[in-house]
Amino acid sequence: VQLQASGGGLVQAGGSLRLACAASGRTFSNYAMGWFRQAPGNERELVAAIGGSSTNTRYAGSVKGRFTISRDNAKNTVYLQMNSLKPEDTAVYYCVARPYLISGEWIGYPYRGQGTLVTVSS
Repeated sequence: VQLQASGGGLVQAGGSLRLACAASGRTFSNYAMGWFRQAPGNERELVAAIGGSSTNTRYAGSVKGRFTISRDNAKNTVYLQMNSLKPEDTAVYYCVARPYLISGEWIGYPYRGQGTLVTVSS
């Protein structure tokens, strides 16, 4: 599975961004998809994940209610809508994939895209 993330950039606090990750190579709906992020000096953390049928989702507590993960299996794409952004959301965001079930661990996702930088100014 190849993953190509896009949509990062610079935004003011309180603003919104939408990240997209296009997947290719396998049956997309068979894969759980997720977004991790890593800020300088911080550990990598799971931001959000979604199962193949969109029935199951998982969010970090720090983004719950502000971020929404979704997917379009017809377009082989997963999205992360980020609203009410805060400076602490500044990080490199990585799109990840694994067969079938959501995992909370980076090591659980064998397929990883390149990162896209999100910078939130105060």
